[in-house]
Amino acid sequence: MGFKCGIVGLPNVGKSTLFNALTKTANAQAANYPFCTIEPNVGDVAVPDHRLDTIAKIGGSAQIIPARMNFVDIAGLVKGASQGEGMGNQFLANIRETDAIIYVLRCFEDEDITHVDGRIDPMSDFETIETELMLADLESLEKRKPGLEKKLKQKDADALQTMRLIEMAIAALEDGKPARTVEIDEEDKKAWKMLQLLTSKPVLYVANVDEDSAATGNDFSAKVVDHAESEGAQAVIISAQIESEMAVLEDEEQAEYLDAIGLTEPGLNRLIHKGYALLDLRTYFTVGPKEARAWTFQTGWKAPRCAGVIHGDFEKGFIRAETTAYDDYVSNHGEQGAKEAGKVRQEGKDYVVQDGDIMLFKFNV
Repeated sequence: MGFKCGIVGLPNVGKSTLFNALTKTANAQAANYPFCTIEPNVGDVAVPDHRLDTIAKIGGSAQIIPARMNFVDIAGLVKGASQGEGMGNQFLANIRETDAIIYVLRCFEDEDITHVDGRIDPMSDFETIETELMLADLESLEKRKPGLEKKLKQKDADALQTMRLIEMAIAALEDGKPARTVEIDEEDKKAWKMLQLLTSKPVLYVANVDEDSAATGNDFSAKVVDHAESEGAQAVIISAQIESEMAVLEDEEQAEYLDAIGLTEPGLNRLIHKGYALLDLRTYFTVGPKEARAWTFQTGWKAPRCAGVIHGDFEKGFIRAETTAYDDYVSNHGEQGAKEAGKVRQEGKDYVVQDGDIMLFKFNV
């Protein structure tokens, strides 16, 4: 499943450093000048999940395969990006292809790393980025309207719905509010998504702090957290520089490093988990002697659709799913113990899969 989180921010805020740490590579060139990232870099990142290690050990699995998600390092935006300033048009198109946006905001001072506006103000940086995305959305919506007018005269139902949603979006944007603040009815959600608005995407805020503030944050990051809370969003405080340094360490060395700076887990783990949750993603597992594997699905999916994540034939020929809750699998020491305890359920086509379910699909093709 190709879910993508776009890493977005002004130049020199630490986006590429963060991306390098996430992917444990140097694919994204981290340099002290604007537009050092010319093409979006895409990293396929494993989702840390202690449950997978646990069931693999119990099941005697030879291989462990975690769930994965994509992060896209998108080059820095500047004022006027919506009008093509910098490399704005290209960058905005790259953002449009993502499922969610991670705003990386600079919350550190460093005389050796220039800021495009000459001062450190994370909320001003955020407003610059958000404004450019809103302006791009407004332009996109206005361009759509003339093409709908002929269909409106013919009372085309789809056109009527689309125009109504466009007017709702324009009203919010002209009021200085992103499209994600518009309340959309269930029957309109598919058409709303088809508008492909940049500011309708879910967002996660990352406050990139100096190394000394990694555990506690600072005055800059406090403003970011407050803003995120004000709109019901999530924020992660992280030091991209520390994460980049830790990314190349072995597990034992990494644990010692974390302990020394007062952290219990890498900030990247929190970032990945929050990005996963932001996209409303969940995990089910399959386990056997050959491998223990985590599979990604979205909240509310039923068993056949989840089976289709493995292979289309599983969904097409779905019969039932042998299902064990994670806690039942662990407490009964595996599949056989869970069966003897009556904890393995036979679920049908209407079963809504739960996070942590361990599943064995039965199908016929």
